[in-house]
Amino acid sequence: MSRERRVTTVNRGVRLVGSRWDPTGPGRGTVVLLHGGGQTRHSWKTTGRRLAAAGWAATAMDTRGHGESDWAPDGDYSPDVLVADLEAVVDAVGEPPVLVGASMGGMTSLHALGDRPGLARGLVLVDVAPSTEAEGVDEVARFMRSGARGFASLEEAADAVASYNPQRDRPPRPEGLRRNLRHRDGRWYWHWDPRLVDDARTAPETLEANARRAREAARSLRLPTMLVRGSASRVVSPHGARELLELVPGARHLDVEGAGHMVAGDDNDVFAEALVEFLEHDVAQAG
Repeated sequence: MSRERRVTTVNRGVRLVGSRWDPTGPGRGTVVLLHGGGQTRHSWKTTGRRLAAAGWAATAMDTRGHGESDWAPDGDYSPDVLVADLEAVVDAVGEPPVLVGASMGGMTSLHALGDRPGLARGLVLVDVAPSTEAEGVDEVARFMRSGARGFASLEEAADAVASYNPQRDRPPRPEGLRRNLRHRDGRWYWHWDPRLVDDARTAPETLEANARRAREAARSLRLPTMLVRGSASRVVSPHGARELLELVPGARHLDVEGAGHMVAGDDNDVFAEALVEFLEHDVAQAG
């Protein structure tokens, strides 16, 4: 089994922390894994190991304002800044990778490829498309805001997660949440910068501008692409998935039965199997 090692990249004075898994034999390329809002790189741990076992190097990064990465000193988490961070990560990797982005990470990947088409050799969008459902997006934002005052215990934080994601089995012990929380002044706070979900970033006009940019980027894609959607997702509807497939003719599409917005966590085995198949048949054959 490939060992996980810590890596760092710095962009505009912000340190980005990641994990990397290297294949034990000849490498077939690199996959960069980008999590969604409110997650960390650790959501990709099983996927990273699986990719390394299949011969692909994998790098998963904590987005600025998340996990171990620095918070933006000026509170700037705009799409342009996230794209610049991704470009810095890809430049550090040293070759065009396959980008695998969940939610916010997928939108960043789309925006980046619209600006720099040669940035990657393949793209996997995990429950994200240019058109998303406002109610589902609001649910994510409300969850991220819900812990602004902290939690009295890990059990209370686990209650919040279970309420947001009821289709996922609740872990028997809440200690696993320690990685996603920070203890300050006797209370537990989520790891992310609360400014990530301020009113300006989540305003309808901001989201619509991001969607227009993503549509233009999708229309210009000329690389192997796959959309993985959770069948129970409240963020990407069947209509949103169809729109993306019309914008990117020839793209693969997989609905993961019973999975919600957190597709990789809800059914990691199905997701990892589909990802490896896409890499071996679509990306590798494309050269």
